[in-house]
Amino acid sequence: MKESSGFYKRFRFFTGPLFRFFFPFCAHGVENVPKDRPVVLCANHAHALDPFLICLCLPRSASVRIMAKKELMSVPFVGHLIQKLGAFPVDRGHGDLGAIKNAIQTIRDGAHLLVFPEGTRVSHEGEVRAHRGVVMIAMRTGAPLLPVYVGKKHKFLHLTHVAFGEPFEPKTETRHGTAEEYQECADEVMRRAYALGREYEKK
Repeated sequence: MKESSGFYKRFRFFTGPLFRFFFPFCAHGVENVPKDRPVVLCANHAHALDPFLICLCLPRSASVRIMAKKELMSVPFVGHLIQKLGAFPVDRGHGDLGAIKNAIQTIRDGAHLLVFPEGTRVSHEGEVRAHRGVVMIAMRTGAPLLPVYVGKKHKFLHLTHVAFGEPFEPKTETRHGTAEEYQECADEVMRRAYALGREYEKK
């Protein structure tokens, strides 16, 4: 597994304690994230802090890159920061081949890829359908999909649950898969992510 960058490690070291104090979180199922192969982390998205919390739950030695909407890259300071942390832009809704190539290269480099298949922040399961591009990335690279659930509250000093499910490889009846099969797999990974939420939000 490719090691994370020096900037990423320093950022975790200095900001991790602050996040844990002001926005405490509890990680579940981190052992499901493979240590010897990259995966596509597929998470729900309800809050701007989601990527930071997910990354803080992963082992310090893990390398992860984030597929983020291109609009964030133009936000002063924030855009520069997330790019330094390993994020790359995607032009949502326009079949961004450049972003797909970056995602595939991320996996081939041995780093985990964090994506939000729903493509935007959502409040409830089923509000929008998952984008099937995440399945194409998995099929092209052989990396399994791993569902991730992040609690939606993110209130000041309120515990947020972050849960990692078991990885699974998307299967298709045809060799290269059809658009319908890709969509079914994308919907399935998000169904599993929200199922994790129903399990841990009760605790």
